[in-house]
Amino acid sequence: MSSPLSILYELLLNMMPLPDVGDKHENPPPAYEESKTPELVHEAVEVTDDGRIGVDLNSKLARGLSVFLPNPPDYSSIITPGEIKHVAWPIKLNIIIQVVGSRGDVQPFIALGTELQKYGHRVRLATHDVFQDFVTKAGLEFFPIGGNPEELMAYMVKNPGVIPSMKSMRQGDIQRKRAMIAEMLRGFWSSCIEPDPVLQSPFVADAIIANPPSFAHVHCAQALGIPVHLMFTMPWTNTRAFPHPLATLKNVGSDPSAANWISYSVVEWLTWQGLSGVINKWREGIDLEPIEMMEGPNLASALQIPFTYCWSPALVPKPLDWPSHIDIRGFFFRSAPKYTPPPDLGAFLRAGPPPVYIGFGSIVIEDPEKMSRILIDAVQQCGARAIISRGWGKLGGPEMDNIFYLGDCPHEWLFQHVAAVVHHGGAGTTACGLLNGRPTTIVPFFGDQPFWGNMVAVAGAGPKPIHHKILNAQNLAEAIAFCLTPEASAAAGKIAAQMSSETGVQTAVDSFHSHLPLDKMACDILPHRPAVWNYSKKKRTVKLSREAAELLNEHMKIDQNKLELYEAKPIFIDPHHYDPISSTTSAFVASQYDAVKATGNMFYKPYKEYKRRNEHRLDQSPHTSHTRSLASFNGERSGSGSSMTTERKRGNVAGKMAAASGKAFGDFTLNGFKAATVDIPLACSEGLKNVPALYGDKVRDNGRVTDWKSGAIVGGKSFMYGMGEGLSDIFVQPYKGAQKEGAVGALKGVGKGTVSLVTKTTSGILGLVAYPNQGIAKSIRTAVKSSTRKKIMQARMIESVYLARSSSTRDEQLDRERVLARFEELMRSG
Repeated sequence: MSSPLSILYELLLNMMPLPDVGDKHENPPPAYEESKTPELVHEAVEVTDDGRIGVDLNSKLARGLSVFLPNPPDYSSIITPGEIKHVAWPIKLNIIIQVVGSRGDVQPFIALGTELQKYGHRVRLATHDVFQDFVTKAGLEFFPIGGNPEELMAYMVKNPGVIPSMKSMRQGDIQRKRAMIAEMLRGFWSSCIEPDPVLQSPFVADAIIANPPSFAHVHCAQALGIPVHLMFTMPWTNTRAFPHPLATLKNVGSDPSAANWISYSVVEWLTWQGLSGVINKWREGIDLEPIEMMEGPNLASALQIPFTYCWSPALVPKPLDWPSHIDIRGFFFRSAPKYTPPPDLGAFLRAGPPPVYIGFGSIVIEDPEKMSRILIDAVQQCGARAIISRGWGKLGGPEMDNIFYLGDCPHEWLFQHVAAVVHHGGAGTTACGLLNGRPTTIVPFFGDQPFWGNMVAVAGAGPKPIHHKILNAQNLAEAIAFCLTPEASAAAGKIAAQMSSETGVQTAVDSFHSHLPLDKMACDILPHRPAVWNYSKKKRTVKLSREAAELLNEHMKIDQNKLELYEAKPIFIDPHHYDPISSTTSAFVASQYDAVKATGNMFYKPYKEYKRRNEHRLDQSPHTSHTRSLASFNGERSGSGSSMTTERKRGNVAGKMAAASGKAFGDFTLNGFKAATVDIPLACSEGLKNVPALYGDKVRDNGRVTDWKSGAIVGGKSFMYGMGEGLSDIFVQPYKGAQKEGAVGALKGVGKGTVSLVTKTTSGILGLVAYPNQGIAKSIRTAVKSSTRKKIMQARMIESVYLARSSSTRDEQLDRERVLARFEELMRSG
C-alpha cells in the first residue's frame, strides 16, 4: 500500500499542467487531453455511457484529494429553509453579468438584469456575440466576449463529460476550445473596464455576477478589488446530499455521503487540469500571479464566494451542509414576452387536442435526419399530435397533419398550449415546463441535464431520463405515453402550485444585495454612490465616489495625483499549507516544474522567434511583394542598399533570438532564487505553524503579507510567538491536558508540547527569513506589474469626468455645496 506522502507526490506530479510555451496553434493540450493520459487520471476516472465521469473513490487521486478536504460541515442547526428577507439597497452600482453558454443559459440572467435595473443599477451583460439582439431588446447593455456557443454546444455533445474523446483530439477540437476560452477570458476582462461598444459611455464594474463556466469571474474581481457573486442552475458546491451532476461513483464504501462530497473536488481537479494553463497565462496578462496547482480547484469555495442557485427548492431543497453564503432562490423567469403566433401555428393548435412539444433548443445534433426519424416514428406510434422545434439541431421532416415544425417561439407562451414537453433538460426549459404544470420527458445530452431528468422522475412528473445515445422510437413513445397519464399530470400540477408562490429573480437580487459589504462600498460623501477612490491627507483617509472625486478636483479641493484605487472587496489567493510535508513537497515540485519550463524556453523561445520571422517573410500579400520588389530595384540602383537591409534584418532576428534566450535564462535564475529564498522556506514555515491544527488546536494568525512592511511585521511576529509558544508549550500543554483528562491528558500534553517545541520554534526561525522575503517579492512585483492598475485608474478617471459632467442633466443633481462642506468636515475631523 502506498504511503500518504507517495500518494501526494504522485498526485502533484501527475496533475501538473504542461508548460504553455507556444501560441494557440503550438500549445500542447493539458496533460489529460494528451493521448498519453497520466495513469493517475486513467485510474481515477472514466467516461460512462451517459457522458458523465465515473469516479473511482478508491483511486490514488480520490484518496489524495481527500487528504486536503476538511470534514463536511453540518449547518443544520443554523439553517432556516425558506426564510427570505427583502434587502433595501441604497447604492447604485455598475454591475457586470458574465455568462457562457446557450440561449437557455443567458435567458435567466436577462431576467436578473432587468430586476437589478429596478434598483437603479447600471447592468451590463457580457456574453457571446450572437446574443446581442436578445440582450439589448430586453433593455440591458451588451458586451461581446467572442466565442461561438454553437461550436461549444457541438463540442459538449461529442464530449459530454470532462475528458475529451480521441476523435475530438484528432479533429483539433481541443485546441479550438482552448483558443475560444482564451478569447472569452480576454473579452470578460474587457467587459469590466471598457466603454459601451455602441454608445461609448465609460464603464468600470463595481460588482460581478457570473455563472461558474465563465471562469473569469474571481480573477476579474481580484484585479479590480470588487465583490463577485456566482449564480448557477446546476449544483457546483461540495455536498454530502448527492454527487456532482457530472459524476457517477464506484467503490463508494460504507459512507456514500463522504463519496458524494469528494466527487465535487475530483471534477474540479479535472476541470482545473484542463484550463489552468489558459487561465494562468491570461492572469499574467492582467498582472495577477499564477494560481498554484493546489489552489485552483475549489477556489470559489475556499474564498467563500457567495453563491445563489436558481432552481426551485420544491425540486431540490438546500442541503444541510451548505453554509449561509449559499442560497437557493427559485428559478429565474423573465416576464412573458408579448407574442402573437403565426397563422399556421394558431391553426394547428386549434385543429385538435393539445399537442406534445418536442425540442432540444441549442443542442447541436450530429445526425439531424436520424433524430428526426426517431421523433416522428415515436409520435406516430403513440398516436399523439406534436410540435417539433427545429432548434440548432435543424430537426424536420415531411409534412403531416399531426406534426407541426416550429421555428423560434417563446416557451413561456407555447407551454401554456401543450399537453406535455420533451426536451434536453436544460434548467430553464425544465423550469418553464414545470411552472406550467406540464409532465416532462428529458432526453439529456450533457452537463446538468441528467440531473434534472432524475429530479423530474423522482417527483413523478415524468419518466426516467432517456439519454440521447439510447433514444429510439419505442422508448420515446412509451415516455410520451407516461407523460399523458393523469398521474404524471397531477404530479406536475403539484410542483407548479409550489413554484407559483416563488419569486426567484426578486429573491436572488435580495441574496445578491445581502452579501455585498454595504459599509465598505459607500462613498463617505455621497453614500448612495459606490466608493472607488481613496484620498489621504494629514493622516485622514476618505472614500470617494467617481462623482465626488471629480467635483472636488474641479474645485481644487484635492490633488488628483494623490487619488488611489479603493478596493471594496480585496481578494487574496494565498497557498494553503496544511502540514510541513505536503506544503514543502508541493513547493519543491512546483519549483522543479518552473525550472524545467524555463530550461526548455531557453531553447524553444529563440526557435519560436526564428520561426515567426520566417513565417512573416514568406507570408506576404501581392501588394507587399510588389513593394518589396520596388525596394529591391531601388536598392540595386543605389548600389549595396539591398544587401545592407538584408544584413540588418538578419542582425535583428539574431538579436531577438538572443533576447528571448536571455529572458528565459533570467526567468530560470529568478524562479530558482525565489524558490530557494521565498517559496520553499515559506511553505515549510507555514506547514510547521499549522501542525497544531492537525490535532485540533487553534493556529495563531500573524497577519497577511502584502508588501515589504507587512512582511517584516509578520516575520517578527512569527519569530516572537513561535519561539515563545514553542518554549512554553512544553509546560503549558501537559498542565492543560491534566486539567481536562487527568494523567492521560497530561501524557498527551507532553507529546503536544514536544511537537510544539520543534515545530513552532523552527517555524519562527524560518519565518524570520521567509515572510520579509515574501513581502519584498510582492513589493517588487507590484512595482513592476503595474500596467493593469494604471489602465483601471485611467478608466476610473474617464468615467469620473463623464459622470460628473452628465450629472447636471440628471434628476439627481449633485448638491455641490453639500459635497464641499462634507469634505471639509471630514478633513477637519481627521
